[in-house]
Amino acid sequence: MAPKDSGKLELLARKTFNGSPELNKVVDFLNKTLKFKKLMFGLTRDRETGEMTISIYEI
Repeated sequence: MAPKDSGKLELLARKTFNGSPELNKVVDFLNKTLKFKKLMFGLTRDRETGEMTISIYEI
Protein backbone atom coordinates (compact mmCIF):
# COMPACT_ATOMS: atom_id res chain seq x y z
CA MET A 1 0.00 0.00 0.00
CA ALA A 2 1.42 3.37 -1.01
CA PRO A 3 1.87 6.03 1.67
CA LYS A 4 -0.57 8.94 1.60
CA ASP A 5 0.61 12.30 0.33
CA SER A 6 1.30 14.56 3.28
CA GLY A 7 -0.97 17.58 3.51
CA LYS A 8 -3.64 16.35 1.10
CA LEU A 9 -7.30 16.06 1.97
CA GLU A 10 -9.20 12.96 0.91
CA LEU A 11 -12.90 13.48 0.26
CA LEU A 12 -14.86 10.77 2.09
CA ALA A 13 -18.43 11.92 1.50
CA ARG A 14 -20.57 14.79 0.29
CA LYS A 15 -24.29 15.43 0.88
CA THR A 16 -26.56 18.31 -0.19
CA PHE A 17 -29.42 19.63 1.98
CA ASN A 18 -31.94 22.44 1.91
CA GLY A 19 -30.18 25.55 3.20
CA SER A 20 -30.30 26.32 6.92
CA PRO A 21 -28.19 28.67 9.08
CA GLU A 22 -28.04 25.87 11.66
CA LEU A 23 -25.81 23.80 9.35
CA ASN A 24 -22.99 26.29 10.01
CA LYS A 25 -23.22 25.48 13.72
CA VAL A 26 -23.32 21.74 13.04
CA VAL A 27 -20.19 21.84 10.85
CA ASP A 28 -18.36 23.99 13.42
CA PHE A 29 -19.32 21.53 16.17
CA LEU A 30 -18.18 18.53 14.12
CA ASN A 31 -14.84 20.14 13.26
CA LYS A 32 -14.11 20.95 16.91
CA THR A 33 -15.27 17.57 18.18
CA LEU A 34 -13.68 15.25 15.61
CA LYS A 35 -10.42 17.06 14.89
CA PHE A 36 -8.50 14.41 16.86
CA LYS A 37 -9.92 11.74 14.53
CA LYS A 38 -8.26 13.55 11.60
CA LEU A 39 -11.60 14.50 10.05
CA MET A 40 -12.52 17.89 8.63
CA PHE A 41 -15.94 19.09 7.55
CA GLY A 42 -16.65 21.72 4.92
CA LEU A 43 -19.83 23.59 4.05
CA THR A 44 -20.73 25.32 0.79
CA ARG A 45 -23.89 27.14 -0.23
CA ASP A 46 -25.28 27.38 -3.75
CA ARG A 47 -26.21 31.04 -4.23
CA GLU A 48 -28.88 30.28 -6.81
CA THR A 49 -30.77 27.47 -5.07
CA GLY A 50 -29.82 28.14 -1.44
CA GLU A 51 -28.88 24.48 -1.00
CA MET A 52 -25.96 23.67 1.27
CA THR A 53 -23.46 20.85 0.80
CA ILE A 54 -21.51 19.24 3.65
CA SER A 55 -18.23 17.59 2.68
CA ILE A 56 -16.27 15.23 4.94
CA TYR A 57 -12.52 14.97 4.48
CA GLU A 58 -9.81 12.81 6.02
CA ILE A 59 -6.75 14.87 6.84
